[in-house]
Amino acid sequence: MKLVPNAVKGALGRHSLKLDKASPNLLFGLGVGGMVLSTALACRATLKMSEVMETAKNDLTIAKSLDYSESTEANAQQRDIAIIHGRAAIASVKLYAPSVALGAASIACLTKSHNLLQGRNLALTAAYAAVDEAFTAYRDRVVTKYGEDVDRELRYDVRDVEYKQIGTDKIVKGRRVGPGGESMYARFFDQTSPSWSKDPEYNNTFLICQQNWFNDLLKVRGHVFLNEVYDGLGIPRTRAGQVVGWMISRDGSSDNYIDFGIFDGESQVARDFMNGREGAILLDFNVDGTIYDKIDPDSEDIKPWQR
Repeated sequence: MKLVPNAVKGALGRHSLKLDKASPNLLFGLGVGGMVLSTALACRATLKMSEVMETAKNDLTIAKSLDYSESTEANAQQRDIAIIHGRAAIASVKLYAPSVALGAASIACLTKSHNLLQGRNLALTAAYAAVDEAFTAYRDRVVTKYGEDVDRELRYDVRDVEYKQIGTDKIVKGRRVGPGGESMYARFFDQTSPSWSKDPEYNNTFLICQQNWFNDLLKVRGHVFLNEVYDGLGIPRTRAGQVVGWMISRDGSSDNYIDFGIFDGESQVARDFMNGREGAILLDFNVDGTIYDKIDPDSEDIKPWQR
């Protein structure tokens, strides 16, 4: 029997956690539903308002038609008129009070939902930035001790492979990225993109122009998000692309340029793509990491005309 309370507490704790997780959506739904109901109540009150106004109008007509000459109280007519206006005002408040109260509660729900989501987004961004900073520091230590080549091999799981040269039976050796070795931001540019063409020269020119255009945008604006690059290439957006990208920096903490990772001429796959022997190419972008929390409109790196 002693286990029953603990089981109940555990179940309540799990349900409480689920409720807390879904609270922004629940509050948003309540807010929207409350605003709709508040509007309906206001419309109904407006229909009933005509009765209140008609009653007040009739009472005023009677009050103004009465003879107050024999009244012992001074300004008796003004007093009665004030009472009639007061009753009409109280009746109006009673009619619209439910609508106003429900509207205020709905606005509070919507505001709370927004604040919860904003707080969670800030927390996720901060957590992602911490992980990215730790990974960057780790890579810097690898580069310092073993060099950039080893860092690249470890990061992308570069392997020595043998493959048959296209057009011949000759077996040649090369190096390629292992399965799953590409970064989480890498995406294929292929037939699924609306900008892809059967003409390899067009694809090559298009990617070069896009890379140059986004580099110019980076220099002018000071930052570019990864999702913006995805949009330019016809690649679906990602959640990470909303917060990661490139920034111009003066302290050397970033590359200060955008690279699609295919124009160095070292990759056999890239050469095959440019020569039309490959229909798709894996683009691995050299993002600087999380920039969403680093963009400051008052920063010295932002020029006056960019603000």
